[in-house]
This record gives sequence, structure tokens and C-alpha cells, in this order.
Amino acid sequence: MKITFSPPDVGEEEIREVAEALRSGWITTGPRTKKLEQMIADRVGTERCVCLNSQTACAEMALHVLGVGPGDEVIVPAYTYTASASVVCHVGAGLVLIDCGPDSFEMDYDALERAINERTKAVIPVDLGGVPCDYDRIFAIVEKKKSLFRPANAIQRALGRVAVCADTAHAFGAVRHGRPVGSIADFSAFSFHAVKNFTTAEGGALTWRTIPGIDNDEIYRRLQLFSLHGQSKDALAKSQLGAWEYDIVGPWYKCNMTDVAAAMGLAQFRRYPAMLERRRAIIERYDEAFRPLGVETLPHYTDGHASSGHLYICRVPGISPQERNDVIIRMAQAEIACNVHYKPLPMHTAYREMGFDIQDFPNAYAHFANEITLPLHTCLTDEMVDWVIENFTRIVREYGTPTDGRKDGAHV
Repeated sequence: MKITFSPPDVGEEEIREVAEALRSGWITTGPRTKKLEQMIADRVGTERCVCLNSQTACAEMALHVLGVGPGDEVIVPAYTYTASASVVCHVGAGLVLIDCGPDSFEMDYDALERAINERTKAVIPVDLGGVPCDYDRIFAIVEKKKSLFRPANAIQRALGRVAVCADTAHAFGAVRHGRPVGSIADFSAFSFHAVKNFTTAEGGALTWRTIPGIDNDEIYRRLQLFSLHGQSKDALAKSQLGAWEYDIVGPWYKCNMTDVAAAMGLAQFRRYPAMLERRRAIIERYDEAFRPLGVETLPHYTDGHASSGHLYICRVPGISPQERNDVIIRMAQAEIACNVHYKPLPMHTAYREMGFDIQDFPNAYAHFANEITLPLHTCLTDEMVDWVIENFTRIVREYGTPTDGRKDGAHV
């Protein structure tokens, strides 16, 4: 059987919703987008939410709202996708990359604390694979370092510390200590891209915690302006009788979500609880099969948190990067598509040219060197899951286990 890596789970409900949107005569940002925003805000426990055309746009708009720009610094983990870091470059701020921990895909929190200085305006932690990071530790660090903080606008003054702008691209539906991801960080940017658990084909959502002294409606209004060219009225408002007049209050951006995309999201919303449960069931079967082999996996479900189950990231200790690539090729020969999440940012041309060197991020490299991401999605049947388990188990056993005396990981 052929097993693709991450196909979109789209069925007749999504098709009907999109068809209704097309027949309605309103296909750009309108009532369906507004409805989806409210449903997301209700689910994560925030007062407001803005839906835009990508997680990247959401993360960038959060930095704009915060007034982050040239002369400022933003801290990002090196072990992530480029979108976590590129938004910092987009607003003209200085990018500061830090390593992950020696035994964790999460950022090195001690390194985070050391990196904060008078120029630091935000930190962008990443909920990799849908597993919430240690927000308690992050907030403790930014509170501890607040004496260094130099606010530059009203929101920064209201926060009084470095802002926590989480990359929650993978984590819609995740929970930490009973609180939904999306209501924990100061700002949280979700992705609804085609390969994500919850999809609008392309799209994303930005949520934020209430900041004492700051009006949530004003943040929402500002985000609307940023996402629609700085135009004082959106197309829906302009369509009302005699309401054509508008103003451009800033030369800003174009990154709104359409009602066609939102229609997909409305259908996905009804299905999402069952989709999360299916992901959990697959992860638990994988864990039961692979952990006895010595394969290291993400802690998706613990007493303290429940993941969204977005990616089955695992490491095979003792294998080299070439052996890891061989495993992926052999899985492909069994018609099972695997992936790697992620090649650390300092290994990419763009970030090397900024002066970053992978030698300075040994933990990120070691995690990447033997990482393999297995298929995990709600189009997998039980038979497909069995096929993945059978083949991955067979192949990994040929490389031995961490107790067989083989080398422990790979080095730069």
C-alpha cells in the first residue's frame, strides 16, 4: 500500500461549505471569516482572534502590533522552520538564534535567559510537533529579566517585559495545565496550511491574551488595518448602502483570509475533536511499538499537557545522518513517505549568510542528525498504521539499539 506523508483530510462537508460560500456571492473576507474567528477565540479561551492568509502573516502582524523593528532583537530557537525566524527579518529587527536543550527539541531555556538584553523585545518559542513548550519557564525568565526591558510603545509599556510571541503553527487543539494553547502566550500564531491538522488550504489565526490597560478591540482593529492595506473599511463594510467612502491610514499589508478558505475551516471545526482523537490513537500505537526499540519520541501526552499530535518526530540513537537518510529511502521503497523536521536554520544558506554557524548549535545538529518523522494523519487506516510499524521496526532493528554499543548520535 502507498502511504503519503501528510495529505489534507478534506471530505464532503468541506466541499459543501466551500460550494455554499461560492454560491453566496461573497468569497473574500466576510461573514464566514468572522464566524471562524469567533469559533477559534471561543475554543482557545481568548476574547478576540484574527484569521489571516498564513501563520507567517499572523506572526509578523503580532510583531508589528508590538512595535518591534530596527534596533530591536527577537530570540528564536535554531531548531525550527524558517517562518519562525523570517518574520523577525521582515520587520527589520535583529535575529538572535539559540540552541535547543541537550535532551529536548525545545529551546535551551538557560540560553534564552542569557540572551535577553536591553534590545530584546520578544521571544518566539515553538510548539514543535504540537507539543506545548515550557511556558511557565519562559514567563519566569522574561519576568526575571524585566529590569532590562526598554518599552517603545503603549503595548510594550503595558507588558513591562519581553513579549512571548509563540509559534503555535503545529499546536491548534493542544492544552497545557488545563489551558488551551492560544491563551497562554502573549500572542499565538496558528497555521491552517494544507498539511496541518486543521486546514483552510492556506491560512492562519492569531490569538492573544488580554493585556491589562490595552483594549482588545483596538488590537483587533489594528490587525485588520495591517492586513488590508491600512484601509479603514473592509470590503464587507464598504458594500453597505452608501458606505463606499474609506481612508488609507497607513501604507501596510495585504494578508487577509477569504470566506472560501474560512468555509473549509467551519467544516473542519465540526470534525476536529474526532480528528484529534484519531491522531492520539495513532501516536499511542506508534509509541507502544517503537519505544521498546530504543527510539526516542516526543512526549505528546503527559499529566501536564496534551499535544495536538501534529508530527510523529522521533530519533534513532546511534545512527549517522547517512544511515538516517538510508532509513528514509528504505521506507520509501516500502511506499511509505517519511520526512525530517527540521534541518536547523544555521544549515540553510540564508541564515549562514547572516553569520550563523551550525558549529555554535551542537544540540540542534545532534537532534537533526538522527531525526525521522513518520506519517501521522487522519487519512491513515489501521492497516496503514500496521504497515508503517512493521517496516520501521524491521529497518530500525537492523541498526541495533542504543544499548548495543554503537556510537551515540552524530557530531558536527
